[in-house]
Amino acid sequence: MTTATAKLKLTTKLAYGSGDLGAAIATSINGFYVLNFLLNVAGLQPLLVGIIYAVAKIVDAVADPVVGYLTDHTVSRFGRRRPWLLFAAVPFGLAFIMQWLVPPLGEIGKFVYYLVVALLFDAAFNSVNMPYAAMTAELTPDYDERTSLTSIRMIFSIVGGVLAAFFNGQIINLFPPGDSRGYTIGAFIWAVFIIVPCFIVFFGTARVAPVTTAKPASEGPSFFEGLGIAFKNRALVCVTLVYLFSWLAIMFVQTTLQLYTKDWIGMNVSQFSFLLLTIQTSTFIWVLIWAKVSERIGKKNIYYLGAAFFVVALVSMFFLRPGQTALIFGLGAVAGIGVSVGYLVPWSMIPDVVEMDELETGQRREGVFYGFFVFFQKFGLALALLASSSVLQLAGYVNATTANPTPVQPASALLALRTIIGPASAAFLLLSYVAVYLYPITREKHDAMRAELDKRAKEKKA
Repeated sequence: MTTATAKLKLTTKLAYGSGDLGAAIATSINGFYVLNFLLNVAGLQPLLVGIIYAVAKIVDAVADPVVGYLTDHTVSRFGRRRPWLLFAAVPFGLAFIMQWLVPPLGEIGKFVYYLVVALLFDAAFNSVNMPYAAMTAELTPDYDERTSLTSIRMIFSIVGGVLAAFFNGQIINLFPPGDSRGYTIGAFIWAVFIIVPCFIVFFGTARVAPVTTAKPASEGPSFFEGLGIAFKNRALVCVTLVYLFSWLAIMFVQTTLQLYTKDWIGMNVSQFSFLLLTIQTSTFIWVLIWAKVSERIGKKNIYYLGAAFFVVALVSMFFLRPGQTALIFGLGAVAGIGVSVGYLVPWSMIPDVVEMDELETGQRREGVFYGFFVFFQKFGLALALLASSSVLQLAGYVNATTANPTPVQPASALLALRTIIGPASAAFLLLSYVAVYLYPITREKHDAMRAELDKRAKEKKA
């Protein structure tokens, strides 16, 4: 192994970046398709769907800091994070497949089945994604290099999300509405692309020793003491709120977009997959653009600009009328400008927060910090699914059945869909502006932090 330096080899960046394919594929397909699948294929009522994913995500969110703590304390010849990817990869893929099967059970039996599967999936996902995310801060100490590393990771993430969302829709469209076979066949295909990248990361980063000038985590504070320190870190609180509010907006859109386009705009699954292709392609292009622009104007400013486009697109979607397919494709492209900063900015900020904590405490607690970071993402997803499902239930959403595969929705349900995907999502995005404004780490402050940490490292060697 060689010590990690400011500049990483391109092959190392690509190997690390590829690791987000599995998470992106699972997140994209679950986000865009799972609500419609459980409502109109598995036949569950909206409120039951909301309860399943609220319970699963809240349990998972509570477990995130625990897994982070465990990865901080993992001791092996492969390092702290990498063994988790090696051993959790296959369970991750298998749990993903189980989500898209329809067991021959009644509604209560299906409710229990999907709840158990959701808990298993989130446990496997967390065991892979938490240590993977925490590796960013360990691979390079450089401010701009971390943005570059994050942008490459996000490229893989977005490309994986683009291809999975698009082709999954095409596979589903090969079968009649309400047929589960398309979902199941797609799940087996995507499971391969979920498992393999974990091994690529494991072997592709093997020659880079983690960046650390701090004491081992085992010499640091206890788990609960670490939690207290994390909550006192203003930078962590701010970047976590940025992530929470931006991803609440993204999750509201993801979970209801298929229902919105199907029941309000009048699009079929094939057209919907092309819409996803438009959104994700725009997001991919703008991640590249924002990564370069960030070097000139900083992370906070690109967030302000990008999120403004997203707000405009969301509010406009509320006013679209049935049949305005061309307009929704245009708004999808505009939304991608904003979605890209939701991917890029928070993930490039969190490694800087880790170093601020190291400067103040002398400890490296990436696992705990990333654990709380992802905790709020999971909490936001649980809130989005429960809220959107509950609102649809109260609004009288009509499930599809074998006898009526394309039911006409009441005006109240259609208004609920438009509100969730428009003004409600935009409101959460606007709240993130406050957290971005209060985020204290600038490029200049980070340079000063790095200089002090480098000085300590030299003194330690001497």
